[in-house]
Amino acid sequence: MSSITIEHADGLPLPQRRWAILTIALGITMSVVDGAIANVALPTIAADLDASPAFSIWVVNGYQLAITISLLPLASLGEIVGYRRVYLAGLLLFTLASAFCALSHTLPMLTAARIVQGFGAAGIMSVNMALVRFTYPHALLGRGIARNALVVAVSAAIGPTLAAAILAVASWPYLFAINIPLGAAALALGWRCLPHTNRAAHSFDWQSAGLSAVTFGVGIFAIDSVGHGEPLLACLVEFGAALAAGALLIYRETHEAAPLLPVDLLRIPIFALSIATSIASFCAQMLAFVAIPFYLQSRFGYSAVHMGLLITPWPITVAFAAPLAGRLVEIYPAGLLGGIGLLLFGAGLASLAVLPADPAPLDVVWRMALAGLGFGLFQTPNNRTMIAAAPRERSGGASGMLGTARLLGQTTGAALVALFLGRYPVEGTRIALLTGVGFALCGALLSMLRLSPAGARGAEHVRVQEGQRMKGD
Repeated sequence: MSSITIEHADGLPLPQRRWAILTIALGITMSVVDGAIANVALPTIAADLDASPAFSIWVVNGYQLAITISLLPLASLGEIVGYRRVYLAGLLLFTLASAFCALSHTLPMLTAARIVQGFGAAGIMSVNMALVRFTYPHALLGRGIARNALVVAVSAAIGPTLAAAILAVASWPYLFAINIPLGAAALALGWRCLPHTNRAAHSFDWQSAGLSAVTFGVGIFAIDSVGHGEPLLACLVEFGAALAAGALLIYRETHEAAPLLPVDLLRIPIFALSIATSIASFCAQMLAFVAIPFYLQSRFGYSAVHMGLLITPWPITVAFAAPLAGRLVEIYPAGLLGGIGLLLFGAGLASLAVLPADPAPLDVVWRMALAGLGFGLFQTPNNRTMIAAAPRERSGGASGMLGTARLLGQTTGAALVALFLGRYPVEGTRIALLTGVGFALCGALLSMLRLSPAGARGAEHVRVQEGQRMKGD
């Protein structure tokens, strides 16, 4: 396929669009599933490699940390060299690192391979939504983002189940080896079908990339340290270092025309409100995801198999709500849909926190379904608003910020659960669920603020941007 751009075309033509959608789905599925399967396999890996649990946790943490520190720099790089190049390079690195993970015979080797794999996953995640924007016609963008959200939700849900199924018939290296044929297929498809886009004229800002890595990397460490009860002085030093690097980064970025940290986009009210809504909602989601298994096991005595079945309605209703929300956002304001969705999500978490002493399976199932329905209704309109609010040449920055907001929220939520479980062994899980309700309500309020005059001006900015683009087409 010849090198082309689509700045003057409304999405990709069929059937190229379908193959591009499949490529994007394969990449995001592998990167999300791999973040989940290692959690399930960690005890098995630690025992097989004769490693301590404390050291083996770096198989998970190294992957997450690599994604966190490189997400925004790679999103910026995508604007400069092209989103497809960053995506394909991420796929290639992820696939090769998966092979090294499968061949690792010591924990240091596996940890190093997982860190490299995390950088590959960041390449996939950083420009994923930008590619979605250039793949779908504008009229179908909401549905495209809904499908992408569905892939992420289903991948996160099936990760533990897939890991358990593979470990039942094979050894842990096959958890990573399965990525090799899938990655090769995605690379072949992506090389032929992913959209070519115009490239930004500015050069890559290495100093900002370094400051971004320190800000988010040390910030994540600080949040995690609080959650695991590290000494107060150490936590304060980590937070201080992250804040100092963040302040330098913001100062530097305010003087850049196309900043790596998208402070230019954060000046758009509707974009800033959508980012804040996303952080609050994913914090609530992770509070629930981490707390619910402990809650159902310790308080009600459910086995792992029963817990898996009882939690299943959550991803099922997300799968139902995400495409529905993708259609509704074409008719109703995203702020309204997101607010209603997060109110339903909060209601589901609150109802789980007040389960009766001896609940029937149906008592748990409908509560899980309500939480999933609310989250699915929120996620697609919010993501669409964030991506559409950015000028097309800044789609990489918007995509990177979307992923960063999700990671910040999820990391904070997981750290809060660890903190509550450590300090309140009996009631910690219930406190975590109620805290999740608080974050969901905060997110609902932030989402509704997009209906205010300031938010309406931001929405008008989005309509003007898209109107100008359609005229240019």
